[in-house]
Amino acid sequence: MKYLIETYGCQLNTAESAAIELLLKGEGLERTENADEADAVILNTCSVRKTAENRIWGRLGFFSTVKRKKNGRLQIIVTGCMAERLKDDLKKDAPYVDAVIGTNEKTEIPKFILSRKLEKKDHYDFLSSYYEEGSFSSYVPIMNGCNNFCSYCIVPYVRGREVSRSVESIIDEIRFLEKKGVKEITLLGQNVNSYSSEYESRHIDFPALLEIIYPYLGNIEFVRFESPHPKDFSDHLIDVIRERGKICSHIHLPMQSGSTRILQLMNRKTTREDFINLVEKMRARIPGLTFSTDVMVGFPTETEEEYEETLSMMEIMGCTEAFMYNYNPREGTPSARMDGQIEEKEKIRRLERLISEQLERARKIKESMLPFRTKVLVRGETRDDKSRLLGYSEHNDMVSFRPGRSHKAGDMVNVYVTELNGNTFRGVEEDV
Repeated sequence: MKYLIETYGCQLNTAESAAIELLLKGEGLERTENADEADAVILNTCSVRKTAENRIWGRLGFFSTVKRKKNGRLQIIVTGCMAERLKDDLKKDAPYVDAVIGTNEKTEIPKFILSRKLEKKDHYDFLSSYYEEGSFSSYVPIMNGCNNFCSYCIVPYVRGREVSRSVESIIDEIRFLEKKGVKEITLLGQNVNSYSSEYESRHIDFPALLEIIYPYLGNIEFVRFESPHPKDFSDHLIDVIRERGKICSHIHLPMQSGSTRILQLMNRKTTREDFINLVEKMRARIPGLTFSTDVMVGFPTETEEEYEETLSMMEIMGCTEAFMYNYNPREGTPSARMDGQIEEKEKIRRLERLISEQLERARKIKESMLPFRTKVLVRGETRDDKSRLLGYSEHNDMVSFRPGRSHKAGDMVNVYVTELNGNTFRGVEEDV
């Protein structure tokens, strides 16, 4: 049998799709990218924004046509957050779908494909590995769910409450990944720094987990984590990042808004002043720190002055990367029912200015860093010049460099960076 899998949305969905594929291959199924060859199609879906759901409906229409062409000999399975949100309504609107499988039941997909039987679960299970064969970079989920209930966010309703993976399971996976030659791991959770578990008769929080796994990293050189919540970013965590060299000093710290009033409406449980103090503390205590962030404009009732506060916060934060978007109401969230919804045209105007200013700021920040030395994790040759290799650094910057010896994807190379070309740094390999 052959399967086709498509993944939408967050990094955790990507990790879970990799885990599903390991299970499918363990049952003897083979992957295909050709819908006409597939016996089963799996859509691992996202509900964070309506645009994601609209795209998935379009794909479902495509696969329904393929199914008719094959006289029904194609299983169509919808899983993930959209499946969790719509449940039986999705099957009513798309009767050609064979199964709507929620977040907790993702691990049952191979069983359903082979037997058409599905066991309902009332809890979320972590799998032993989320490794993608042949990859030198891997996601390691350590948490699922969220307890924060930001007023714009649907995640707590489709992912459920926070549950943390056991320390023992995380250690086992890191050992496995290190033996597989993985050089970079990203610890994942909807609110990764609220991790909470027990290990050797003591409570383990997120910075303690980082300290525990550190001796098991071996040849793993880059350790990242996403996404933390500012309210849970402790002094202990700052110290661990500063003291443990393999934990990358490029931190994704979601801002969302620069206005205290809007942050309160968002239920972010922090203020503008709290966020600025945290950024300044981190910058003072972590050498070479760079930031990325999430930021939203056009939240209900946001005034022009509050929008300007977000722009000024971006200047204070000085991000080399930012994920910027305008507010998109999600059915079932408190903010979708709020008065004072901003017109779409105005939201787009605010977003365009935000993006323009951020791109210029990031360029200036990167130019100010030159020249510098960095480790680069090789991805492969550049498209335009086969004599150069392309990779990315601890700070998640793309780096093109002229090698001094032969390298392959997954190698870690010391590079002296001398220039910026567009959004890509350029340099040469250093002899060490």
